[in-house]
Amino acid sequence: MIPLRDNIRSRRFPVVSVAFILLNVVIFVFELSLDQARLSGLFYNFGVVPRRIFGLVAGEGGVLAAIIPLFTSMFLHGGVVHLLGNMLYLWIFGDNVEDRLGRGKFIFLYFLTGLAGALAQVLANPVAAEPIIGASGAVAGVLGAYFVTYPRARVLTLVPILFFFTFIEIPAFVFLIIWFLTQWLSGFLTLGAAGNMVAWWAHIGGFAAGAAGMLLLAPANKSRQRREA
Repeated sequence: MIPLRDNIRSRRFPVVSVAFILLNVVIFVFELSLDQARLSGLFYNFGVVPRRIFGLVAGEGGVLAAIIPLFTSMFLHGGVVHLLGNMLYLWIFGDNVEDRLGRGKFIFLYFLTGLAGALAQVLANPVAAEPIIGASGAVAGVLGAYFVTYPRARVLTLVPILFFFTFIEIPAFVFLIIWFLTQWLSGFLTLGAAGNMVAWWAHIGGFAAGAAGMLLLAPANKSRQRREA
């Protein structure tokens, strides 16, 4: 399923969401300018390497080398599809969450859920040597926040049916439950598998942190859903 838009109109222009999107795109363009060796070095130095995190717990390695990538990894992507997928979800769902929280709290939620997602993936495979990169944990956090705030919104979705595609308006809570179950099932089936390139548990951890964070930062009984006429 590919989301195209939702029916919740935000009151203000989503400055932070757009800034995050532009920053991710600019950094990806920089990645394209690197040769393979330098790109691999960039991913290893600024991506989250699980065994490096656990080495820190064991008293091995530098603190900064382990901690800084927990944040810089959110702005690195391994390919065009990886980037566009994350930015599409952030564009569709981020504006309303930013609108509901305000810019400062939205920034806090974004980094908090990105951090939670990275740590969830580290816990799922603590000995992995491959770097974890991507905004997926933070974007999943935005989805979790949207899920508890706008469950009755509707999401226009491109859905494949056999060899054709059709457009369907799906309630947000249905769309996001399907999304979450897909991530959970994929994470469960690939847990501990060698060569798994998708950080499924970062998605799961980010989503859960986003839902919990939204309930704390903007209690549901204060939320007001705004629908397009």
